[in-house]
Amino acid sequence: MKIIPGLSHARLAVAVLFAAGCGVAHAQPPIAPGELVAPEVGVVGGNVTLTVRPSVAGRSYKLEYSGTLEDDTWQDPGVVRVGDGNDLAITTPYEPLMPRRIYRLVLDGPPAAAPTPAGFEQIPAGSFSMGDSLDGEYVPVHSVYVSAFFMEKYEVSKALWDSVRTWGLTHGYTDLPAGSGKATNHPVQSITWYAMVKWCNARSEKDGLTPCYTLAGAVYRTTNSNAVVCNWAAGGYRLPTEAEWEKAARGGLSGKRFPWGNTISHSQANYYSDNWLFKYDVSPTREYHPTYATGDYPFTSPVGSFAANGYGLYDMAGNVWEWCWDWFSFSYYSSSPGSDPRGAASGSTRVVRGSSWGGFANGCGVAYRFDDYFFSDRSDYLVGFRPARSSVP
Repeated sequence: MKIIPGLSHARLAVAVLFAAGCGVAHAQPPIAPGELVAPEVGVVGGNVTLTVRPSVAGRSYKLEYSGTLEDDTWQDPGVVRVGDGNDLAITTPYEPLMPRRIYRLVLDGPPAAAPTPAGFEQIPAGSFSMGDSLDGEYVPVHSVYVSAFFMEKYEVSKALWDSVRTWGLTHGYTDLPAGSGKATNHPVQSITWYAMVKWCNARSEKDGLTPCYTLAGAVYRTTNSNAVVCNWAAGGYRLPTEAEWEKAARGGLSGKRFPWGNTISHSQANYYSDNWLFKYDVSPTREYHPTYATGDYPFTSPVGSFAANGYGLYDMAGNVWEWCWDWFSFSYYSSSPGSDPRGAASGSTRVVRGSSWGGFANGCGVAYRFDDYFFSDRSDYLVGFRPARSSVP
């Protein structure tokens, strides 16, 4: 790593030249005392990581890169993080054969109108290429615009599920199931789609937010119904759409198979490794993850056990499949609206994304779509979830 001094832009926080084999850069002096501290730079878990100590609360930090120092060559990978006054780590995947890059952080704009909620990351508005451009499995690849939203950093843990469920059982949510989890810090699993939607409403009410889901005009709290409606303008917790999930999983990268690049190993995710089927599975350890294949099923790992992607999200590949809002539909996928698609009007099964501790490498791909037998009333120890929130004041 090497700091590149002397760039003329007043908004420039830091520029970093990344080259294989270099050491870790030292932070520059702050460009404005009391406002911004230049980041420390390092490599963690295969990612380039820039850490601002501390961040400026309510200000957004945008990552840009270039192969040269020319003014018109900077590219925006879509990685934007909002500071909260604490240390802020911004990561972007690095592959050994990538061309040399110069990175910089831009302090972008005035304080945010909708500060990022604790435990969430802001996914910036913008278009991305949705679908599989490498293996030709999920096509057509199509451009989709997704409005800004928030995504929870971690899959919902058993401890968090239990906390909200306990509150809900005494506030009208009488049929929330206990679910399962290998430990309190592992993801909750064996929860139906219906239960997750109701749990999201319970968490919203518990936190004083407007619930997203209604049934016949009333807050959805009990029973199983496919007539539930989502208020996308509400500020409460909800399941992400399939398009939101894929954009978030990509972490600002374009045209890659996984959230970090095009190959996968047990150092990056908890999944079932078999390189005979998939040559991009380069893990030196095979079958179930050796660290977590202990005791009885499921072989989940504690949430956040692997490096985050470029948006600061953990376990977007492996550990447990994650429920989305959408009905599964091939026809809708290929002809969906170009802006904020929210799934077909009806269907028989729901979309799950991201693969699991028992899934092969291909399922960990950011474009991989799976429904199989995931009916709304089905629970499985391979499946969990993480909530999203609409980006509203």
